[in-house]
Amino acid sequence: MGGPVDVESVRVGFVGLGNVGGKLAGSLLRNGVDVTVRDLDDELVATFVGKGARSAAAPVEIARHCDVVITCLPSPAASAAVMESADGLLAGWQQGAIWMEMSTTDATEINRLGALVAAVGGAAVDCPVSGGCHRAATGNISIFAGCDRAVFERVLPLLTILGRRVLHTGDLGTASVLKVATNYLATANLIAVTEALTTMAAAGIDLSTTYEAFRISSGNSFVHETEGQVILNGGRDISFTMDLVLKDIGLFQQVADAAGVPLELNPLMIDIFRDAAARYGEREWSPNVIRRLEDATGLSVTAPGFPAELVDDEPEEPGAEVTVRL
Repeated sequence: MGGPVDVESVRVGFVGLGNVGGKLAGSLLRNGVDVTVRDLDDELVATFVGKGARSAAAPVEIARHCDVVITCLPSPAASAAVMESADGLLAGWQQGAIWMEMSTTDATEINRLGALVAAVGGAAVDCPVSGGCHRAATGNISIFAGCDRAVFERVLPLLTILGRRVLHTGDLGTASVLKVATNYLATANLIAVTEALTTMAAAGIDLSTTYEAFRISSGNSFVHETEGQVILNGGRDISFTMDLVLKDIGLFQQVADAAGVPLELNPLMIDIFRDAAARYGEREWSPNVIRRLEDATGLSVTAPGFPAELVDDEPEEPGAEVTVRL
């Protein structure tokens, strides 16, 4: 299988330069990694070429020339198309190359595509990220990685550039299952935060005071500290849209259904976000789910002094593996 990749000589292909992928690819470039990029948006590609990346006209070209290929795409269908199309990655796969799937995807699908990669002499890792786009931009995001331990150790030098906390979750597919569970929890927190903020506004409590009260209390959460700020700003730009929320909590529902767990909260959350997407558009920022409550109450749940965009103010630091308690 070979030892850890040499970040000074490894050739990395990156397919998907969207809200998350672009920031992850930027971390590689910022740290001197040789990166070849591909995206349907030519302007995005040109931006990365301007930063020192190479470009490829089709995924197959990336596969022919790269030792590691990373995909970060909006849906399992998009990943399958990039992998399996006539000019897709599998058509040019090199013996020994590694596929790192950083999309939030379906575990069954990652295992299916991983088997195709193995059949052409490669290895696969599902390594979704968690912690928000602002942390993806600085390389301080968290990463789950599902794969054989030997494969994990090979790609760990890249994972610790892409993220600060890296957790080996077990076999291929386990990271994707855990990722959709974390997104379920984040969505539950988001809906709860919108209800709490709206209720405080309706009760006449100052919302800046409310934010701090929640932040220092047992009611605090990562979502409150981050998305709560852009909600109160009124812009609600978290670089994550309602259709992506629906994809993620839908994948979590599939996991629960397959395991025979009779969820009660998640089906309700799916209904809430379906309604919000129907009202405001699938590509509306996800925190604007609060507009359902603003419309119902006639309130504007905003306060002065909160940022329009989140910025990670922690310095970029080398990442490390998170060890599991035994």
